[in-house]
Amino acid sequence: MTVAPLYIAGLGCRRGCSEAVLRELLEQTLPAYGLHLVDLSGLASIEQKRTEPGLLALAQTLGLPLEFFSAAQLAAFDSRLTQHSAIALRAIGSAGVAEACALAQVEALSGSRAELLISKHSNASASFALASVRRA
Repeated sequence: MTVAPLYIAGLGCRRGCSEAVLRELLEQTLPAYGLHLVDLSGLASIEQKRTEPGLLALAQTLGLPLEFFSAAQLAAFDSRLTQHSAIALRAIGSAGVAEACALAQVEALSGSRAELLISKHSNASASFALASVRRA
């Protein structure tokens, strides 16, 4: 029996970023990789975004769990990021948010090494990356 893969969207955003802007980024990016919103297993972001209305609304609308990680937890993934942001490192203590959060949540859920399927994609207000691992 084949089990569906685990797909976690890592999200970073500016303060006040709307649900619509986040959703549009996902809807524009996922189909290029043969995926859609219904394929997502969950969302992840950095703990500083725990009360961000747009992220919370997106998770509720999509019916997906949203997990948060500290900069210290994300630092463990710095060497695996495709892009490093000096701005993010200064502002929040992590070299990247979207990619690191996606990797961290896949590994937390699966106990296996995650891989980035979609490297960081951004618009003016948000960033998105997708990580996965095949479930055994």
